[in-house]
Amino acid sequence: MAKRDKGKPKWIREVLELKPDHHWQASPGCKVFVADRGAVRFEVPGDWYFEPATKSFRFCDCKPPDDNCCLEGSYNRLPLADWSLFPLAKLLKDVVERDKRDILERGEIVTVKRQTARIVWTEFKFMDSNEHREAYSRICIGLGSGIQCLITFDYWVEDAPRLIPVWDNVMRSLTLGLYIRDPSTGVAFPD
Repeated sequence: MAKRDKGKPKWIREVLELKPDHHWQASPGCKVFVADRGAVRFEVPGDWYFEPATKSFRFCDCKPPDDNCCLEGSYNRLPLADWSLFPLAKLLKDVVERDKRDILERGEIVTVKRQTARIVWTEFKFMDSNEHREAYSRICIGLGSGIQCLITFDYWVEDAPRLIPVWDNVMRSLTLGLYIRDPSTGVAFPD
């Protein structure tokens, strides 16, 4: 469980003992990551390294600098409003167009609609200027239940067969704004 300390740009990490009758479930080999009592939740591989940043959280396949990929996320609480018509696909397209990396190929924008969230994501291939290797970047913007999240995933082209299923699981398990009353049980508000 990670949460932002209000007013300060740092994270507080809490590791809690789960009660025997807890409701948390993860896919085999994965663990559930929960930020701010449920503002953002998704699954990541169980053996990945977690590293909080000032305004985001990162997961890598091993401790940097030996990592081969980086899954990074952040989120914002939104003011009360009707966000149903907010142009997520256009925003994502603009984000990719402003990316400063040497983009070699662009993918299509994928739209996922859930009961309480809208999610868009895309992928592009780029040339890493430090390593002089081809890499992929996937970018997701999610909006729902008063939360907007941004998730990125960068990895080497040759690691795609191993890492695309990780992304697919993050997208499948991504939940926004489902708050947890008691993290040791995984029971959400309201009953």
